[in-house]
Amino acid sequence: SEEAGKEQPAEGEVSTPEPSRGAKAVGSPSEPHQSRAGDFYCVKWITWKGERTPVIMQSENGPCPLLAIMNILFLQWKASREHVWAGSAVEKEVITAEELMAHLGDCILATQPWEPSEGLQLNFQQNINDTMMVLPKLSTGLDVNVRFTGVSDFEYTPECIVFDLLNIPLYHGWLVDPQTPEVVQAVGKLSYNQLVEKIITCKQASDSSLVSEGLVAEQFLESTASQLSYHGLCELTASARESELSIFFRNNHFSTMIKHKGHLYLLVTDQGFLQEERVVWESLHNVDGDSCFCDTEFHLSHALDRKEATAAPPDHQLQQRQVDQDYMIALSLLQQQEHDPSALTDLELAQQLQQEEYQQQDPPP
Repeated sequence: SEEAGKEQPAEGEVSTPEPSRGAKAVGSPSEPHQSRAGDFYCVKWITWKGERTPVIMQSENGPCPLLAIMNILFLQWKASREHVWAGSAVEKEVITAEELMAHLGDCILATQPWEPSEGLQLNFQQNINDTMMVLPKLSTGLDVNVRFTGVSDFEYTPECIVFDLLNIPLYHGWLVDPQTPEVVQAVGKLSYNQLVEKIITCKQASDSSLVSEGLVAEQFLESTASQLSYHGLCELTASARESELSIFFRNNHFSTMIKHKGHLYLLVTDQGFLQEERVVWESLHNVDGDSCFCDTEFHLSHALDRKEATAAPPDHQLQQRQVDQDYMIALSLLQQQEHDPSALTDLELAQQLQQEEYQQQDPPP
């Protein structure tokens, strides 16, 4: 397989492309995670479809490919909870990297075909051998190189066999809008690495048309630095099946994704939400990162808003209540004026608003 090279630009960053032999996906966009023998991860227990189900949380620089795969296996109940938790009667709060890797290996071995066909068995054995060589990379980084032609289009690398064996779809949303023919022409069917090399070649060319094509391709990478385009989001929503658990790749990060009632959600695995029982899913409905948190039933969660309001300083709460009162008074007066436009002038409206505000205040001692 190709050696990993320069990483893709992180979300919000725009940089001039540099030569790259591979788009390496790591646990953190900025710093690879080096798995150690003593690594352990916190476990968040949720009630998923009526069953107590563990979700493995990710700390800073955690191995997101491994955690994303294991969380899908837990949510599908393909990973035996009794085996992982060693039959413990209590809900364990942590799990080690060794336990996760060992159980992932068991799940992969369980995919062995039942047919006695010698060809199928030999093919399965070869796949197992290839997979066992790749497994250690799940906790350090995977060689993943997207193509801009489809949400399931990746350059095939040996690492992809893990997703194939476990029948886990791998998606991305970094697509070219077909309504921009000049960009379609510039990008073509190239992968990210190939496109970066093309940009460098075109910028050094003497042919003005090639230079122009290279600039168009470079502008595409800069304008989609978040690695999710609006066309890609639409295609992603259309391609994912209802209730399908999959893995979403963006900005060198692997997330567990599900489609529920036509909308996409990402599993919240940031360790900072470990104690937030009502924060389980995060909506994926735009390319700018603006999202909403939901509980296990995909109901909008206001847990964080209430907590932040409680933690706000008293004077801030008082100011907010005053703003709310002012708004309600102004809205009431405006409605009165709409019924009788000649009833109040702007000056009279301001004076009455001020008078109502004084009446809302506590009387002097």
